[in-house]
Amino acid sequence: MTHTLKIENLHVAVDGKEILRGVDLVIRQGETHALMGPNGSGKSTLGLVIAGHPGYEVTEGRILLDDQDLLEMDADERARAGLFLAFQRPMSIPGVRMADFLRHAVTNVRNPERKEGEDLIPMREFRRELKEKMEQLNIDPEFARRYVNDGFSGGEMKRAEILQLAMLQPKFAILDETDSGLDADAVRLASKSIAEIGREKMGLLIITHHDKLLEHNPPDFTHVMLGGKIVETGGPELARELHQHGYERIRAAHPEADRANRQMVEQDQNETATVG
Repeated sequence: MTHTLKIENLHVAVDGKEILRGVDLVIRQGETHALMGPNGSGKSTLGLVIAGHPGYEVTEGRILLDDQDLLEMDADERARAGLFLAFQRPMSIPGVRMADFLRHAVTNVRNPERKEGEDLIPMREFRRELKEKMEQLNIDPEFARRYVNDGFSGGEMKRAEILQLAMLQPKFAILDETDSGLDADAVRLASKSIAEIGREKMGLLIITHHDKLLEHNPPDFTHVMLGGKIVETGGPELARELHQHGYERIRAAHPEADRANRQMVEQDQNETATVG
């Protein structure tokens, strides 16, 4: 069975301010989609809403994973159903070792009906699989003994996200600017690692400003978001165009969406200045 993630006419607001204004998107298992767009266009918001962030209000539309209505599920239920979000800025969890964190996560995703207090995945089986994945991704075994993201560099945080992706093997993965804050070599390593963990087995939505993360993950579809909408869709050539020439053509071709995007950015700047 080929799984499908379908987003239909999605409208999303925060504190009464509309951010997404009718997003339609279909991702099938085995496909790679790139989502690009200028700052403030709603890319990260879309990823967070799909994953179930409680701070966003869906005012219209649906998100379906096969026949399951994701909007009826909490974030943990969506993870058990087969969703994964690699955060742009992952949180640290002092006192929780990576190996312990991953063992609990893997157990709950693979056994979605598991009750609190029931047995975790057998330690020997888990250790063998974790070792295989870390060797595949060329990650130092000491990494598993460290606290989750505590004292990690930017590159280490992103590699930790990719290790989680490799262990959990979701149906659909959203990578929110995994290249953010990384130098060119680190981005290439991240791109190669994503390709090596079997991306053909999952649907990928790669949110990015650049094309380097797509080097080893050429998109089947490239989508451009502007003003809270997807305004254009193409193939890998569209991602290359945006990287080389920016969004000037897109803005000129979609003036209404461009005005909405500039207004959203201006509102954010004004709110930041007020808080400051």
